[in-house]
Amino acid sequence: MAAGEPEFDLVVIGSGAAGMTAALTAAVRGLSTVVIEKTEYFGGSTARSGGGVWIPGNSVLRRAGISDTPEQAAEYLVHVAGEAVPEGLRSAFLEHGPAMLDLVLANTPLGFEWVPNYSDYYPEAPGGKASGRSVEPALLNGRLLGQELAHLRPPYLPAPAGITVTQANYRWMSLGTSHPRAVWTTARVTGRMIITKMRKRQLLSMGQALAAGLRVGLAHAGVPVWLDTEMTGLVTEDGRVAGVQVARDGQPLVVRARRGVLLASGGFERNRQMRERYQRAPIGTEWTVGSPGNTGEGIVAGEAVGGVLELMDDAWWGPSIPLTGGPVFCLAERSLPGCIFVNKAGERFVNEAAPYVDAVHAMYDKHTEDNPHIPCWMIADQRYRNRYVFTGIPPRKQLPRRWYRSGAVVKADSLAALAEQIGVPADGLVKTVEKFNDFARTGKDEDFGRGDSAYDRYYGDPNCKPNPNLAPLAQAPYYAIKIVPGDLGTKGGLRTDERARVLRADGTAIDGLYAAGNTSAMVMGRSYAGPGATIGPAMTFGYLAALDVAASG
Repeated sequence: MAAGEPEFDLVVIGSGAAGMTAALTAAVRGLSTVVIEKTEYFGGSTARSGGGVWIPGNSVLRRAGISDTPEQAAEYLVHVAGEAVPEGLRSAFLEHGPAMLDLVLANTPLGFEWVPNYSDYYPEAPGGKASGRSVEPALLNGRLLGQELAHLRPPYLPAPAGITVTQANYRWMSLGTSHPRAVWTTARVTGRMIITKMRKRQLLSMGQALAAGLRVGLAHAGVPVWLDTEMTGLVTEDGRVAGVQVARDGQPLVVRARRGVLLASGGFERNRQMRERYQRAPIGTEWTVGSPGNTGEGIVAGEAVGGVLELMDDAWWGPSIPLTGGPVFCLAERSLPGCIFVNKAGERFVNEAAPYVDAVHAMYDKHTEDNPHIPCWMIADQRYRNRYVFTGIPPRKQLPRRWYRSGAVVKADSLAALAEQIGVPADGLVKTVEKFNDFARTGKDEDFGRGDSAYDRYYGDPNCKPNPNLAPLAQAPYYAIKIVPGDLGTKGGLRTDERARVLRADGTAIDGLYAAGNTSAMVMGRSYAGPGATIGPAMTFGYLAALDVAASG
């Protein structure tokens, strides 16, 4: 080792939930650890997310009275992930996830709460739960971070000053003024804002709370987080990974790892060349809400030392609106009654309220040169706008003019005029809406089953009868909103085993190298178990990597 080269037991690349959980676990086990983050902010995509954590059988769910069994969880995960995901990976996640969450609870200021009835994404599947298995961070006082609060990566959609919304709040607030609980929830959130300002507190929620809480835990454990420090390569010696090459303060530096290196630097959603190489067209970097720092360096570095890649063509997809200020990932907007998705022929092609990965898979699978599905259009009427919040815009409030000027939103007094403006056949759109309106009146979507699943209904309107996801499009003017295949991040990366060790093509592990989060090929395969099924496995495999490093000594 050259003089002046810092050395740690574990070197962690990336400061999202996977990396910080790993570093915290290592510190609890008595290992010296450093977290290296290439951007000026810590938190990665976690800090931009809803912050949900999907881990079956955890202690928070048990305290909430949610019944579950290991057998049910295993049956459900094999249904979701498929047999292509090794049984060892699935079992490791389910077995160790609850212990990981308990370690985080014991060593950070974080608390977690069950998100009531935020169902698994396939609740009717074997082992699925309509009550949901997702927990979210409780509100956290940002002042616990001290000066480090300025280095927390901002959310991708900043809320008005002082407004703190949880996932549970969002469900009801999306209903605008159409439901008494929506009004009560909005009033409660507003009251909380007033009290927070009076007390000069800075409450954090969702992914902001999760990232901040983990960072506080690292500070208490004495784990340094190096910001503005970019990994430029891995150091190998005698067939093992022995450290990382970084650029810090404009200077090259080697950071030695006595026991291991964890790559947890996110996916490659911000790397245009990699997206065009591995993923289906049309694709780009402008539709993602992943962290700006996620350009795939960890994946590239792992492959360069022999790691094999999987799932590189896939992502944590979601229908998104390409607005002028950046894309908006659609959750409630597409599930609420009074809207549909149509392709270039003016026809529906998917259950609009389906799990977001499935909705985008349908866009790609059905996209052809003769009948494009990318972009597609969300069609809504004035009743929809009068009743519901739309991308944070309250009911009845005019949408920003710049959205119309950009072509992301189109408005017309008739369906025929709307069709002409967006370039779809008028007769096709009119027939599609008429057919859908008949379904809405009967309460049964005969084509795509919208509203049949408990997941669909979570973001529906309980006051809309007989189906909370269906209402006729009948009140002019009409709106068309452009929909593109956005994502929360890519989900392909380095193949790993149940100990988060990076594997070669022959199945052997690369000594000293680990990967977790979106730098690894995720345990969910091509699907998505439920809200928080990105972060839950990311944290768990970061935890498992640290346990393996600790055991290696």
